Amino acid sequence: MTPASSLGDLVYRNTFAALPESFYTRLAPQPVTEPWLVHANADVAALIGLDPAVLHTAEFLEVFAGNRPLPGGDPLAAVYSGHQFGVWAGQLGDGRALLLGEVQGPAGSFELQLKGSGRTPYSRMGDGRAVLRSSVREYLASAAMHGLGIPTTHALALVGARDPVVRETVETAAVVTRVAPSFVRFGSFEHWAARGNIENLRVLADYVIARFYPEC
Repeated sequence: MTPASSLGDLVYRNTFAALPESFYTRLAPQPVTEPWLVHANADVAALIGLDPAVLHTAEFLEVFAGNRPLPGGDPLAAVYSGHQFGVWAGQLGDGRALLLGEVQGPAGSFELQLKGSGRTPYSRMGDGRAVLRSSVREYLASAAMHGLGIPTTHALALVGARDPVVRETVETAAVVTRVAPSFVRFGSFEHWAARGNIENLRVLADYVIARFYPEC
């Protein structure tokens, strides 16, 4: 299989977007100011069938900064529920992440998600942004965990931007591109179970079984 020479050459879809609209909200990433590529992972690019040369193009930077749509993408923020700090928090959701779509590569099907791409309906009091300090930590930790044989998300790209983000101090904005077989989580099921919505619970279970466990 010849690696794709541009992002537009990859085959995209978003099967999660075919679920009922109660599972997510469609919206575009919010652009950042003067983005720059901090690093891109050629090993992760190979998983989705992307030529490493593409990692250094203007298109790659703009797409994974959230400043340009992913060709064939269908961005959305998913709703879920769960615990925080050991306490049931009720509805949560992708407060600063957007699922762009799925890519069929030589190593299988992978979803692409931007973290730090702006506010969503699930942001609550947050600003929807990520900061460079903690994003570098996530980027390095994901690679280290894979090196240790611990399954977790991959990080395809880390982008910095000139936008200030207020935490304890004013920090630099960042966007991480996460890659994983799926971003469905336990909380995706807990959301409907906590509401007694058996029909949506069944819809989600059927989706996961059909996509990942067809032998069932």
